[in-house]
Amino acid sequence: MASNQVWNLENGITNGACHEPRLVKTAHSLSSTSLRKKSEVALGSNIRPLLLRRILINFQQVILGTKIAPLFVAIPFAIVAQSYDFGRPWIFALSLLGLAPLAERISFLTEQIAYYTGPTVGGLLNATCGNATELIIAIFALYQRKIDVLKYSLLGSILSNLLLVLGSSLLCGGLANLTKEQKFDRNSADVNVLLLSLGVLCHALPLLSQYTTVTGTSLDKSVLLLSRISSVVLLVAYMTYLFFQLKTHRQLFESEEETENGEDEEAVIGFWSAFSWLVGMTAVTALLSEYIVGTIETASSTWGIPVSFLSIILLPIVGNAAEHAGAIIFAYKNKLDISLGVALGSATQISIFVVPLCVVVGWILKVDMDLSLSTLETGCLTLSVIIVAYALQDGTSHYMKGAVLLFVYVVISACFLVLQSPNHEGNLIGSQKQSVGYSAA
Repeated sequence: MASNQVWNLENGITNGACHEPRLVKTAHSLSSTSLRKKSEVALGSNIRPLLLRRILINFQQVILGTKIAPLFVAIPFAIVAQSYDFGRPWIFALSLLGLAPLAERISFLTEQIAYYTGPTVGGLLNATCGNATELIIAIFALYQRKIDVLKYSLLGSILSNLLLVLGSSLLCGGLANLTKEQKFDRNSADVNVLLLSLGVLCHALPLLSQYTTVTGTSLDKSVLLLSRISSVVLLVAYMTYLFFQLKTHRQLFESEEETENGEDEEAVIGFWSAFSWLVGMTAVTALLSEYIVGTIETASSTWGIPVSFLSIILLPIVGNAAEHAGAIIFAYKNKLDISLGVALGSATQISIFVVPLCVVVGWILKVDMDLSLSTLETGCLTLSVIIVAYALQDGTSHYMKGAVLLFVYVVISACFLVLQSPNHEGNLIGSQKQSVGYSAA
């Protein structure tokens, strides 16, 4: 890109379009484009100071460039509620609402930066930053030693993507295209299902090991060691998946939407402007995540709703509303490959990247974070992956498949609302006692 074009972009002048090689996007980044819009108000076009003009035009592109921009209002209200102690449930609710536009805008800013870094690095950025919100919340929960909240939120993100997002997409797509047979590429779906199965195995083994007699060592330490080994394997699998997705088999993950429209797209703000906004929005996301983790238990007791339900069901729905809406819109347009890429891709990334990364970070911080889930949670995760695998096995879709996935999600939601999920530590101790009693008998 010529230096004058960079100067134009950094000063809010976007007429000089950049013509770098086309950025290879993931389905996750494509889904966010459905909620983007061009502001009708031209800010800063007649202002002479270049710095002020750049700030106003960037504000227009970043803040007003999404259809859910009104939700940004929740952010200052959440900060005020925290500062003046208006009530912790209010802080939780406002922070949750504020995360929705932040998640979509972080995806947009990552994409803007990717235009300047080239196709490979850009694709890597889009792939690894797709679930930045979940990762930030998980890190704060880990730092505050709220391991149950961390596990609940990550499990909820996986279930939400597999059942709610995918189910809604297949249902809406099937109803909107009753006269057409909806088809999708099974190759990328099969890869994601295989990786999800690997993640399920790594979650199930610690649970199964609790019913195995372990001699000469503590069961807690055995589960922790097994989780850390499995996490390292999962991270290696994720790096292999990225190489597979971005290099050797990139054609499997490129959608028709990208091929048709990719050449017309260009960066709308400069690199350093996008980087500055990204840092700022990441900081705000971290602040709201800290609020959510710190107030979720109080909100649970005040509203009479289990923490497991708030973390597994409510938090993923609101936090990823923009991404979920985009997947449904593309399914409505009969572009199922993008919808499946969003749902399965996000679930896969959380399962084999975010979760094991939290285990490794906990290992560094000397926090006993493991992959062990309760029997109820492991069963829900395992059966969800199996049901999704069966639904996608023939490469075609209709609204009945989507309806069944939604029914499964409703039943699981009712389960966590009605039944208080057992504490992981208590479940582990109880299982250990059961194992000891069984061996003694």
